Amino acid sequence: MKRNIRFSNLDRQNAIAKLKEETFDLVVVGGGITGGGIALDAAARGLKVALVEKYDFASGTSSKSTKLIHGGLRYLKQFDFWLVKEVGSERAIVHKLAPHLVLPEKMLLPLIENGSYGKWLTSIGLKVYDILAQVSGDDKRKMLEKKEALKLEPLLPKKILKGAGYYAEYRTDDARLTLETIKTSLQYGATAINYAEVSQFIYDNDKVAGVKVIDHIGTSEFKIRSKYVISAAGPWVDELRALNNSQKGKRLHLTKGVHLVFPYEKLPVKQSVYFDIPDGRMMFAIPRGKVTYVGTTDTNFNENKDRVRVNMADAIYLISAVNNMFPKINLGLDDIISSWAGLRPLIHEEGKSASELSRKDEIFTSDSGLISIAGGKLTGYRKMAERVVNRVAKRMVEDFDIKIEECTTIEIPLCGNDFKKYKQVEKYISQIHERLAPDGFTAYYAWYLVTNYGKQTETILAEYDKQKDNDHVVGMAKAELHFTIDHEMVSTPMDFFIRRTGRLYFDIESVKKLMDPILEEFRQIYKLDKDIIDHYRKTLKLEIEEHSNFSLSRD
Repeated sequence: MKRNIRFSNLDRQNAIAKLKEETFDLVVVGGGITGGGIALDAAARGLKVALVEKYDFASGTSSKSTKLIHGGLRYLKQFDFWLVKEVGSERAIVHKLAPHLVLPEKMLLPLIENGSYGKWLTSIGLKVYDILAQVSGDDKRKMLEKKEALKLEPLLPKKILKGAGYYAEYRTDDARLTLETIKTSLQYGATAINYAEVSQFIYDNDKVAGVKVIDHIGTSEFKIRSKYVISAAGPWVDELRALNNSQKGKRLHLTKGVHLVFPYEKLPVKQSVYFDIPDGRMMFAIPRGKVTYVGTTDTNFNENKDRVRVNMADAIYLISAVNNMFPKINLGLDDIISSWAGLRPLIHEEGKSASELSRKDEIFTSDSGLISIAGGKLTGYRKMAERVVNRVAKRMVEDFDIKIEECTTIEIPLCGNDFKKYKQVEKYISQIHERLAPDGFTAYYAWYLVTNYGKQTETILAEYDKQKDNDHVVGMAKAELHFTIDHEMVSTPMDFFIRRTGRLYFDIESVKKLMDPILEEFRQIYKLDKDIIDHYRKTLKLEIEEHSNFSLSRD
């Protein structure tokens, strides 16, 4: 297995030189999961691909989802069988491609008095779900009696509980999935760069023939020439269409989804629960390591897309819903230790509310040839990429009489992974724990490393051995930092703490402990002056405050 291709902003000038000098078959705009999926699909078919992202990879929607690779059970209620079938089938495929990163997760669906789902309809619905998603073996749905449901989750409301559905889903880290997809595209010759914003399109004979890019790290501008350009910019797709003078017809409808994070002790659900809330919507409560997170909201959003935050109303709404379903729990605003808010770039449909809008993706092609893709779900990223690259393949036949290969991503394992099945992942976690236990690391730390990095953990452990830090946790974090700077294009401490490691969301106390030693390591690696390090420290403290402090004075 190819691993650990150098992918670093320490080599940024070389990457920019390549982007400036060469002519590409395809430029992908947007470094989220959709853009990453497109880059991998196109590069694996033999196309010469460049990918540019205006901020950090996965910094938009692709680090702000519910972090589930799931089949969209609720879309059965909308009779959207095609979507359920596609994303349901994709769950198992993405798990196979990265079993260390896409983890099996049983889901409990409580049936309560006057709830959204009755017992008979739930049984039929889950059966249809299994058939559409081609679920087999122990993963097939089970219908549980009240006692069985309470045994699995004692926190459920005993008085109004009538039973439960029990079915299989998968959990992931969306930002890590995005990173590993982009890194895998590099093995097929793609070139990718973050902090590079498209400011204009280049045209030949009124047809899009590349992009002009602002380098936000080096503050220069450069051009990338290409046969085709695909915009996979998520919530910013309409802005790029406007830049191309092609914002007509259908448009995006942005909705905000919010998640809150609590210490596991405050919301000790034994497993993931998908439950009713009083306004008729459904919500997830998902245990993950040291925490449990809940979500999500679905409200219209028309504010600054570059600054999406959780407000007091969002927090109160989610807490009220949790307290309503779990009567033994009494969460308050002070119990929130972290949070995140992201945008769903849906396709607008007149007269439909945020929750009623379809999650299907759509492809738009402008008169000048700009191809844009929007909508869709995290789970369906691979098929979205296949559809849009098929569009490019068709154009290549028409424009150049060049035929390219069919999609092969169903067979391409993602970086960090030569696991054949999930049991091998569990075995590897145990092996890593045995190696780390003498230094005082808990089982959680071994789980964290493997489910983030897979077999790339070996590279991190080799760096850890070099660190020889008296504080082993600090030494391991420094080793992670070196790995992510060398192989994952980390440019700022926020890239590291938020998107590469997920610490701001799932282990926020560690950010406070590790902030100073990591900033010092940054200073040495990038040869930064004190003012820049002070700015990073201030930014990190602000991020911690905005994600975790929901005192009444906040809003």
